[in-house]
Parts: sequence; C-alpha cells; structure tokens
Amino acid sequence: MPNLFVASGIFHPESGGPATYLKEVLPHLQRCGWDVRLLSYGDSTLSDYPYPVTRIPRQLYPIRLLKYGLASRSGLAWGDVTYTHTIDLPLWGKTQSARVIKIVGDQAWERCIRKGWIPPDLNIDDFQAYEGNRQVRWQKQSRSRQVQAMDGVIVPSEYLKQMVVGWGVDASKIHVIYNALPSPPVVEETQSDIRLSLGWDDRPTVLTVARLHPWKGIDHLITALKTLPDVRLVVAGDGPDMARLQSLAEPLRDRVIFLGHVPHDDIFRLMRASDGMALYSGYEGLSHTILESLQVGTPVLASDKGGNPEVVQDGVNGVLVPYVDGEALRDGIQRLLNNRDTYIQNASHGMARFMFPQMVAETDRVLKSFLD
Repeated sequence: MPNLFVASGIFHPESGGPATYLKEVLPHLQRCGWDVRLLSYGDSTLSDYPYPVTRIPRQLYPIRLLKYGLASRSGLAWGDVTYTHTIDLPLWGKTQSARVIKIVGDQAWERCIRKGWIPPDLNIDDFQAYEGNRQVRWQKQSRSRQVQAMDGVIVPSEYLKQMVVGWGVDASKIHVIYNALPSPPVVEETQSDIRLSLGWDDRPTVLTVARLHPWKGIDHLITALKTLPDVRLVVAGDGPDMARLQSLAEPLRDRVIFLGHVPHDDIFRLMRASDGMALYSGYEGLSHTILESLQVGTPVLASDKGGNPEVVQDGVNGVLVPYVDGEALRDGIQRLLNNRDTYIQNASHGMARFMFPQMVAETDRVLKSFLD
C-alpha cells in the first residue's frame, strides 16, 4: 500500500476550498489503496477522521513554523508521495519521494494584497505582469521557484494551468482535474418553510458565500443593491473585510444581512432558501460554491473571471457578468431573478465534467503515476 503524506495550511473544520477538498477526497483516496497521513495548521481538537491528522496551533509565527517543520520530518520520510496544498509550508525533511502540489490561486498576489504592497484593486491577471517593488518581486520569484521544483502540479481549471505555465512551469507537469463535490445533503424543507424559520420575508433574495476579502467583490454587490430597492443580499462568511462591508451596507439597513461564519451543511439550506447565488469575485480558480449551488438547483451569477466561465454558461445555467462593471452587475442580478425558472431547469447543464468519482479517479491516477 503506497503512503500519501498530505501537507496543508488549513483543514476541516476551517472554511476554504483546500479544507473542504481534503475532507471529502482523502477517504476516497484511501479506498483507492493509499495510506494517508495529514499535517496542517489549525486549533481544532476534532480527531474523528479515518487517517491520522496532526495540527500545529496558530501561535507565534516563528514557533508554529518551527513546530510544523519538525513535524513534517517524519511525514516526508514516510510518504511515497507528498501532496502539498499551498506554497511556503516548512517541509524540512529530506525525501526521495515525489512532491505534487495543488494550486488553486496565486498566493503571492494574495499576500501582496494583504500586506498593502500592491494597489488593492490590482487584479490577479494584471499582477502576473506587474513589476512592483523588491518585496513584490521576491514574492513572485519565490512562488515560481517553489512550484517549478515540484514533480507535478494539479490545477482545477484550464485558466489556472495557463497562469502556472506563466510562472515558468513546464506544461507537461501540469494536470487539470476539475473540482467536484459529492452529492449535497437532501434539503426536504420547501423554500418558504426555510425562509419562515430564518425570519426572511418573501422579497427577492440573493445569497453570496465567501471568505470576506476585498477581491470577493461583495462591496460591488452591496453597491448594486442601491439601485435594486426590492432585493435583499445575504452574506454568509467572515473575514478581514467584514467591518468595511458592514459600514458600506449601513444605509441599506435590513436589506443586507451578514451571517458571519456558517457551518458548511447549513449553506445548502441557505441556497435552497435563496432565489439566486452570486459570486462576483475578481478571482476564482474553480469555485466549490458555484458547483454546490448548481447541485442544489439554485441559479448562479458569477463574474467572468478565473475559472467561472468554465462552469457558468451565460443565459443557460446562470449569468456571467464582466468584472468590474456596476451597471452590468445590476442588470445581471435582474436577469438572474427574472429568468430563475429557466436557469433552475438548466442547472445540470455541463455538470458531467464535475462528477466527484471522476475527480477522485483522476487524482488517484496522477498521484500513482509518481510511484516508482
């Protein structure tokens, strides 16, 4: 039985694509014959997993870095393949095994945004050619070197493959495996019953589910509501942009509802209760949230950025809107609500590419291709 050492920055029950992905996919990789061990940062004490999980608490940065690096030694020595889910993890042990990384975004861009080293409105695509100062150049060079050093790279969209090629990574190393999720839990309640339990009236309601960062575009959704007086926006998620967004939404009073962090299973009830789901972000690799919404049958509005156009077909199973275009966004929300029944009927259109068993089989095949 081959050994798979998984190194991540986040893991269940934390929110975020890598955490959700690993929680769902690892038991299935075990069924494909892998012995799995996982190392991650995190403060949870949950341990009910079918494989060993080691968490390094998020204490003072140098201390957690040291503890992660020391903990990685045994995993690297044990693993036949190391499957990494972010750059900049302190993997210090020596190993002759293959290293594969899954890339779902550009961590250099995210870090430069958070640190204020680049303009806050510089999108991820323009960042690829952005020169910047010494700190920016170092982040880009470090990111590229780390990914170039990997034996293989998995990405969830053709869009991301082209981005990673731009980092100097040989295209033959890069494997496109579309994100997919198991079938969502069945929500037996009707839309009206869920709304009643949530205290919502019957006004048109758009849900957005995201970690609250500036590039998620929630500020643009709030601004669009100023010219859509009958529409309510429900924001599920927390993050560093919460205070700014709440201040921006203050004049709209009860038409913007901030729920904060919502347990993952409860998101499906919110989707069922809503008339549409919006993800107007400046960047997405390939969104789990869009896939979940379409699985539930809730129509989607998405920006035309990143991997979104590989899932949402404008006018078929949802609405694609240029980013950033406030007028087009307002019109897009109206189209989403006015054509809701048509989009619901077409929710499964093109979803065959995003079947969970196919994703597991492709991931297993790629990882096993690195075994001696």
